Amino acid sequence: MLEEALSAPQAVARQLAADQQSYLTLGRALREQPPSSVLTVARGSSDHAAHYLAYLVMARLGRLVTSLPMSLITLYQSRIESQGLMSLAFSQSGQSPDLVSPTEYFRANGARTVAFVNADGSPLAAAAEHVFSLHAGVERSVAATKSYITQLLAGARLVAAWQDDQDLGAAIQDLPQALERAARQRWDVAVDVLKEADKLFVIGRGTSLPIALEAALKFKETCGIQAEAFSGAEVKHGPMALVEEGYPLLVFAPRGPAQAGLLALADEMRGRGARVLLAAPEGTPGAELALTCTGSEDLDPIAAVQSFYPMVEALAQARGLNPDQPRHLAKVTKTH
Repeated sequence: MLEEALSAPQAVARQLAADQQSYLTLGRALREQPPSSVLTVARGSSDHAAHYLAYLVMARLGRLVTSLPMSLITLYQSRIESQGLMSLAFSQSGQSPDLVSPTEYFRANGARTVAFVNADGSPLAAAAEHVFSLHAGVERSVAATKSYITQLLAGARLVAAWQDDQDLGAAIQDLPQALERAARQRWDVAVDVLKEADKLFVIGRGTSLPIALEAALKFKETCGIQAEAFSGAEVKHGPMALVEEGYPLLVFAPRGPAQAGLLALADEMRGRGARVLLAAPEGTPGAELALTCTGSEDLDPIAAVQSFYPMVEALAQARGLNPDQPRHLAKVTKTH
């Protein structure tokens, strides 16, 4: 897991060296004939990456994005209207039937179908009209790291191409260097604080919420911690009643419009006795975990998760667990 997490900057560079014309072509087609609706098709870490793309599309392009409950197609046999629809499927393996079946359905019924997948020749790649390889290389660790980061990158590339945003495109090209810096951040204090924890809140908002969701999943699968992810706004609607003296919280507060509220929440939770680990750009008051800034605020969450992965791997080791062999889990999960 650690080896693959630290290799993510090289995987990002590989992806950036490929498929540029394909992204530009699809982006131009989306400007000339915009979809009437957009949905994402994904599970697990891939769904968190899809969530990040959805935020970018809604914030930058003003188009609502829906996360598809796949059982509508696979179990309920719903006849979803597909004309004018664009579906965006995310997967590392491209093998799960509940990703493949909806993609096949939408394509057969007139939708524009796109797949971001790491496995060439997979059933999902065969099902979609437009296929973009993650170029992450073989990922042996059960816990996804570099494939997740390259999924985030693929989503950002699609948005930059669709919006024809030269500034975002330039910032994306600089990501390998930013991620190299992010991988060197030392988050040792988090290992010290969390090595005896049995529960945890992970907080984000806006484009950092998908990172909080991914972090909570990694705490569960590699460290055996019951971690829950919440929006900085949603946590006040009931969950914070659980916060007591010493309750651990990891708050992701990168740059952007959500940062001020997240910093205020961190202060409020400290006042309630919580043990807050604040991840924010260096120099932010109260921040113990430094976040690397990229060439765009919208890309900062990618650098945040690059810094997170080595920490959570070390935390698993400190708790006496093998992060490469999480209980009950396999690399490829096939659901229907």
